[in-house]
Amino acid sequence: MNRAALIEAWRAHLADNRRRSPHTVRAYVAAAQRLCIANAHESWLAVARTEAHDLRAHLAARRAEGLGNASTARELSALKAFITFARQQSGDPDPAPPRLHGPRLKKGLPRPVTPDEAVNLAEMIATNAAADWIGARDRAVLLLLYGSGLRIAEALGLTGRDAVPGEVLQVTGKGGKQRMVPVLPITRAAVAEYVRLCPWPLSAKDPLFRGAKGGALSPGMVQRAMAQARRALGLPYTATPHALRHSFATHLLNAGADLRSLQELLGHASLGSTQIYTRVDAASLLENYRKAHPRA
Repeated sequence: MNRAALIEAWRAHLADNRRRSPHTVRAYVAAAQRLCIANAHESWLAVARTEAHDLRAHLAARRAEGLGNASTARELSALKAFITFARQQSGDPDPAPPRLHGPRLKKGLPRPVTPDEAVNLAEMIATNAAADWIGARDRAVLLLLYGSGLRIAEALGLTGRDAVPGEVLQVTGKGGKQRMVPVLPITRAAVAEYVRLCPWPLSAKDPLFRGAKGGALSPGMVQRAMAQARRALGLPYTATPHALRHSFATHLLNAGADLRSLQELLGHASLGSTQIYTRVDAASLLENYRKAHPRA
C-alpha cells in the first residue's frame, strides 16, 4: 500500500464510517498527509509506530511555520485519530494514540450580532449580489442561520425537497444526526423568493442552494459575501455566518428558553456545549451594568 492509498482509506473512513462533516474530513486528511510526507510513511505499520516524541517534533515544526494554539490543538486531535486508525489497521491490540497534551486554550465567548444587525446583513448581502437570484439565495441562507440556528453546512445540505419549508424543518447535523428546527415566516418567504428566481432546476435530491454555475453553493461563497456586507455596514470581523447561529442561541436564552430546549434546537451532543451561552448572557449583563451604573 502506498501513501495515496493510506490517505484515501483514511478519507473514506472519516466520510463513510464516521460520517464526519466535509470540513472535518478535509482538515483531518490534510493533517494526515503532512505527517506522512514529513516522515516518509508508506504503510499503516509506519504510521502506527509514531510515538509522542515524533508528534511533538512534528507539531514543533508546524508551530515554527506560524500555527497558533487553537490550530495546533486541532491538528493534534486529527493526528491522534489517524494514528489510532493506523494501529487498528495494522492489528495492534492496543490502538490507543500516543499520550500527548495539546496547548491550553482559552475558551472564548461567542460574539452575537443584534437582531437589527442580522437583518441588515441579510439585506446588504442581497443588495451587493451580482444578480437578483444570487441576492435572494444569500439572503435566504443567512436568515436560515439566524432564524433557525443552522450551521452553514446544514443550510447548504438542504435539498430541493426543502424548497417549500413549513413551520419546522428537518436538518441533518454533525454525525448525521437529524433534528427539527423552527422556520420563521420571514425565512420561509426568503426561501420562496429564491426558489422563484433560481435559474436552475431544483429536483428533490439536488442541492437547494446553487452556485453561479449551477453546482452546490460552497461555504466560502457565503463567507465572502458576509465579509463584504459587514464591511459595508461597519460591523466587526466577528460578524461571521457562524455568529448568526450564536445570535439565534443567545437571543432565545435571553427570552427565557431553557438550556435543554436550546441544546435540541442547536443539535449539540452535550449540554456542556450549550452552557457557554449562559456565559454570553452574563457577559452582556455585566457590560450593560458597567455602562449604566455611575460607580461601575
